[in-house]
Amino acid sequence: ITDESKKKSEEQLEKSKEEEKKKEQEFKETEKRLIKKDEFLDARQVEIDKEVENIKIRIDEVKKIQEKVTKIEEEKKIELERVSRLTEDEAKEELLKDIEKKYEEDILIKIQKLENANEEKLDRRAKDILATSIQRLASSTASELMTTVVSIPNNEIKGKIIGKEGRNIRAFERAAGVELIVDDTPGSIVISSFDPVRRQVARLALENLILDGRIQPAKIEELVEKAKEEINKIIKEKGEQAVYECGIFNFDPRIVAILGRLYFRTSYGQNVLQHSIEMTHIAGMIAEELGADVAIAKAGALVHDIGKALDHEVQGTHIEIGIRILQKFGADERVITAMKSHHEDYPYETIEAIIVQTADAISGGRPGARRDSVENYLKRLQELEALVNAFPSVEKSYALQAGREIRIFVTPEKISDAEAKLMAREIAIKIEQELKYPGEIKVTLIRETRIIEYAR
Repeated sequence: ITDESKKKSEEQLEKSKEEEKKKEQEFKETEKRLIKKDEFLDARQVEIDKEVENIKIRIDEVKKIQEKVTKIEEEKKIELERVSRLTEDEAKEELLKDIEKKYEEDILIKIQKLENANEEKLDRRAKDILATSIQRLASSTASELMTTVVSIPNNEIKGKIIGKEGRNIRAFERAAGVELIVDDTPGSIVISSFDPVRRQVARLALENLILDGRIQPAKIEELVEKAKEEINKIIKEKGEQAVYECGIFNFDPRIVAILGRLYFRTSYGQNVLQHSIEMTHIAGMIAEELGADVAIAKAGALVHDIGKALDHEVQGTHIEIGIRILQKFGADERVITAMKSHHEDYPYETIEAIIVQTADAISGGRPGARRDSVENYLKRLQELEALVNAFPSVEKSYALQAGREIRIFVTPEKISDAEAKLMAREIAIKIEQELKYPGEIKVTLIRETRIIEYAR
């Protein structure tokens, strides 16, 4: 009995322990659930607090909006009272101002886009016009020849041309202002000069001398003078051909004659008359495309460099000289306005002036049109002659042998032999001080007195 009681007591005790554990477990789980619930409630409380804060903010915003609405209503009421007193035009102006102010940024962006689009469109149009004008014109490239070759029937002529102790060749060079190169080259004599007019005069005179056969100083001077007259006729013909080719017929004949002199002028190796004719065609085509005055544009282009025909003889830039020539011989003022701005020395006053400048840039800037080396060489020789011609008593001077010699002719009545020697030295010193040149320059001063009488 005791064992059974003990066993039952133990079972009961064990059962009590299990129940106690079970209850303890349940208590722990309940505690966990309570903790979780508490955490949830805390989180929920935070959310509720945030929502409350947001609601407060929204309430404030609504209040502000209500205040704005109230203010706007008051402003509109005032505005309506004011507008009711406006006329239709005044109301329209007010409305446009409001719209402009409201959409100012959009309008500026739109304007910028339109400007960019127009700029691109105009750029393409300008390129099309220039490309079309250039393609419609075919022109030759520049030539840098500074010599002219004259054919001779036999080499015996060379001896006659040189003359006894070289008197004939010296007389020829003195009269024509060129250098004759008589060397071993068979069948030819070379005329060298930087001035194309002198070369042509010398060529004609030499050819006529060879045909005549009487080669002596007096005959040389006679034929050189005749050659100068012949060249003047050619100059006139070239001027007439130029205006006829360009279709311009309202120039004074004296302008046409001066224009013809450009046939014997070059600029950076480009023949100036040919350049002017080429420019005239380009200017005419551009003017047609733009709806400008074609006749004025062409005339301005043709005479734009006319001052270069006289710039050795007259003071001033070739543009200033050209303006004086055209004004003197009654050219249309619109033509003068069109030609005077091609180097931007004068402001552009008309669209034709811009066209002339553009045509000049196209003609001079195309590949092969110009070469700097010859222009620099010519400029050096021209400066040499100009420096010498500035001395008193100098009648004329010629730069020979590529500028290595300057031959000066003085008026014998104004200077003695002793003064001539002194002047030669002064000229040499002046050249040393003012000009840059390689090697040395030979200064030859010639004082010649001629007395002519006739026996009757």
